Amino acid sequence: MQRKDRYIIIMAGGRGERFWPVSRERKPKQLITLLGDRSFLQQTVDRVKPVAPLENIFIITNTVQAAAVRRQLPELPKRNIIGEPCGRDTCAAVALGAALVGARSGNGVMAVLPADHVIPNENKFRRVLIDSMALAKREPALVTIGIQPHEPATGYGYIQVGNKLTKFSAKSLKSTFFTAKKFVEKPNLATAKRYLKSGNYRWNAGMFIWSYETIAAELCRQQPKLFAAAEKWRGIRGLANLNAALAGDYPKLEKISVDYAIMENARNIVCADGVFGWDDLGSWPALARHLKPDVAGNCAVGDLVQVDSANNVVFDARTRNRAPIALVGISEMIVVQTDDATLVAHKSESQKIKQIVAHLAKAKRFTHLV
Repeated sequence: MQRKDRYIIIMAGGRGERFWPVSRERKPKQLITLLGDRSFLQQTVDRVKPVAPLENIFIITNTVQAAAVRRQLPELPKRNIIGEPCGRDTCAAVALGAALVGARSGNGVMAVLPADHVIPNENKFRRVLIDSMALAKREPALVTIGIQPHEPATGYGYIQVGNKLTKFSAKSLKSTFFTAKKFVEKPNLATAKRYLKSGNYRWNAGMFIWSYETIAAELCRQQPKLFAAAEKWRGIRGLANLNAALAGDYPKLEKISVDYAIMENARNIVCADGVFGWDDLGSWPALARHLKPDVAGNCAVGDLVQVDSANNVVFDARTRNRAPIALVGISEMIVVQTDDATLVAHKSESQKIKQIVAHLAKAKRFTHLV
């Protein structure tokens, strides 16, 4: 397929509360720098630049974060960065992305990608992505990329795969594709171990590829109200006019994920084998997978001095008055320091950081920290 027919929709509207206090509502996880010198969103755009022209890359964020996104991505056309007026989960973002693509081309193929994942082997990722787009161009398939699991993770949804699709193993497509039998929720540990042992399950990474015609047909069949809204948006010209329409339409939309709204009842789902390294980096402890530990297993960004302390994650995000962080007799902890807040939490309780954010939001004197 021609490069001009490839479109990328990057979903970048999350709040990233699990990475508080570095991540805040106005500058959430996808806009912060935890690894390297580029934000996760910038890394995502860099990763897909060889796949599609810049004018075909769209960012769907929210109105609070839109200005920050534009500052981080000055190379993208301003009209390609759209702020949702309120959160309505991923299906609304998919419908909006389809409208944006459909307004440009009825022959387009779009990839819908999260903005905050870590993918070290970008060449392998692009190979799978390009092959998936080629398949979606020639077949009326809803393609999702499933990641080969390497551990019995309980924090991800899974995709049960069926038979390998041999008809797509032509010379032009190097990737492996399977039928997708069903999507399953986050399992308990025993179930996750069974999934891993079977070899017939993949992690659901929330990456989707389809032609405009295919996703429009599925929206029309399964979500007619959302399809009608998308058709309206497709006919609007000018970012200001589109923003005005979204402001009126979005609050009326159902809040539902694309997994529930489309994928669970679709009949034409194909799963591409994600053979590249991948991490959704969902919490502070996950950061340790990408940092070099000291002899005691401590992973630190910043100056750490420790005595009898092991397996801690330390992150110093201060921009002024930086000084060493000293630990004595501390193990399995998260310590994060910013200019205006400090987090100390046990690694096993990292999912409760969202509760801290909720508590801060209720207190007037702390709302600036949210």
